[in-house]
Amino acid sequence: MARRLSILGSTGSVGRSTLDVVAGHVDRLVVAALAAGRNIPLLEAQARRWRPELIVAARDADRSRLEPLAAELGAALACGDEGLVAAATLPGADTVVSALPGGAGMVPTMAAVEQGRRVALANKESLVMAGELLLAAARRTGAEIIPLDSEHSALEQCLRGRRPEEVRRLVLTASGGPFRGFHRRQLEQVTPGEALAHPTWAMGPKISIDSATLVNKGLELIEACRLFDMPPERVEVVVHPQSLVHALVTFVDGASLAQFAPPDMKLPIRRALSFPETWGPPFDPPLDLQRCGPITFEPVDHGTFPSITLARQALAAGGTAPAAYSAANEAAVAAFLEGRIAFPRIWGLITAVLERQNIVPADSLEVVQAAADEARRRVAALTEGVAER
Repeated sequence: MARRLSILGSTGSVGRSTLDVVAGHVDRLVVAALAAGRNIPLLEAQARRWRPELIVAARDADRSRLEPLAAELGAALACGDEGLVAAATLPGADTVVSALPGGAGMVPTMAAVEQGRRVALANKESLVMAGELLLAAARRTGAEIIPLDSEHSALEQCLRGRRPEEVRRLVLTASGGPFRGFHRRQLEQVTPGEALAHPTWAMGPKISIDSATLVNKGLELIEACRLFDMPPERVEVVVHPQSLVHALVTFVDGASLAQFAPPDMKLPIRRALSFPETWGPPFDPPLDLQRCGPITFEPVDHGTFPSITLARQALAAGGTAPAAYSAANEAAVAAFLEGRIAFPRIWGLITAVLERQNIVPADSLEVVQAAADEARRRVAALTEGVAER
């Protein structure tokens, strides 16, 4: 039977790539719900093509514009947070693609897990902010959480069939972003446009900035620890500018297993949607080792890019500290994109929040959300009226 998908974040880069995968497997995949942010023209075009049962817009202000289309298609229409939860729990939709950016994905992702759905998880913030709650709910309901990030998808493939006692360490790779090799003084002058110009991946604005600061790797480190039940001291990050090796696993005998693939999100997306099967054909162009050139690895410059160090501090503090890390970063990225702070100030704001935040056990979504809100308020207070250039 075809899998029925609810796609949360359908107009973002991951959502668009997901629909590209669906287009290649219309006999196996059906679009049941589309949930988007503010790109209403694209949402309308997607809805006309895929004819979902449910259309969701982020803002209630867009309801009147979408009502005629929903009526034409015979689709239900919902808006806001309630609409996202409705898409995540839509009856008959067995697979939820969680691709909303930032903390907005946490509540609908948890709702899908509580319903025992298969969740193809691109919204790493859900696992970072509320990972213990999410995984406990999955164990209770039988929900599957399948990583959709290229790095965690690669780790899952390398770990398949291996016992935990065989694994020595996990290695995540980072492209280094557009500012690889820069010094802190150079970073003071970079613009949002320069930070958005990722050298190997085409992504949305928030994740592009996270890749430029390497916060993305800090979030992925926390996610890897939780997904694969690995202590943080056994998860490493290396810089790999070519973005062809997405992760490695080193085993206790000293051997390492790596996953190679082109930097194309359609590969891990299809992997998550087809799991445990592997579907072909290959996307163009397939990886040609004779033409890909030298493959190199470098250490992370933690002095210039302290994101991973801060992520480790948040993990060590535990409780709501990872939620504060994620939310503070999200607010700081928004301030940078708005031109209110300089690029390196993103790390300064995360540091300030982690130092001042009231860390408590993350024993409910309400507690986690309150911690995230507190972190955002602290960033707002620290940046209000500030224009650092």
